[in-house]
Amino acid sequence: MISATLLGQSLLSGIFSGCFYAMLGLGMTLSWRYLKVINLAHFAFVLIAAYLTYQLVGKSGFHPLLVALLLIPLFFAFGVGQQALIDYYKVNEFASVTVTFGFAIISEAALQWFWSADYLKLESHYLRGSTQIGTLFLPLGEVMMALIAIAMCGGVWAALRYTWLGKALRAGLDNPQIAASFGVPNRQLSYLVAGTSGASAAVGGIFVALLFTLAPSQIFAWLGVVFAAALLGGLGSPLGVLAAGLLLGISEALTMAVIAPAWAPVVPFTLLMVILLIWPERV
Repeated sequence: MISATLLGQSLLSGIFSGCFYAMLGLGMTLSWRYLKVINLAHFAFVLIAAYLTYQLVGKSGFHPLLVALLLIPLFFAFGVGQQALIDYYKVNEFASVTVTFGFAIISEAALQWFWSADYLKLESHYLRGSTQIGTLFLPLGEVMMALIAIAMCGGVWAALRYTWLGKALRAGLDNPQIAASFGVPNRQLSYLVAGTSGASAAVGGIFVALLFTLAPSQIFAWLGVVFAAALLGGLGSPLGVLAAGLLLGISEALTMAVIAPAWAPVVPFTLLMVILLIWPERV
């Protein structure tokens, strides 16, 4: 029998993992839905931001907040630049998989060349420690990450639902020519979405550096589960990717606690296949 403490701690761990998946999946689901770009380079952006955080915080002694103020606009610009190239070369949705995958491979090689293939750990006192509630421990770093992930998903959802921006994006998605005739700046909005995706990758990368051990091969470590979260949540749905991330994270954590850790990687794709069989119009 599994103890109540282990079950509760596993549930908390699943919630934190789910929020992390949502943080990584937010930019991907926006790009896929509104830009028709299946952006595997998003994971490269995340890891590049993580290594830059490692360098600036761990080696140069900058505060993580200052690093965030630097990296978020920088990666916003990276996202805009990537979308400008995709538009210039007229890369379609399916070709975007190959193009962005190639960028991810190049990024992995560049990271390995500059920082080596060794595992690196950011030794920092920021976001260290935990608080205890009863018999459960809440790590400060994971709590902060979860709160920011929820705020990001909620903020983007509100912007898409209640502002002119969201209405314009939906109009441009349905019929870009008619939307443009009514004054909707489709290209500028696409750059805004791409920049937002890049900025969200920067935030994810900062937390990857603060919470995980770094290695260049990590570019693809979360690819499968984030893909599953984006599809299960519904493309372009920030709250959907948050809910799907929580579902996957909690399912993985409970599987590890109740059955065996080796079965955890099976959970995301099993859930994805079952839900798509029952509800194929979800995607």
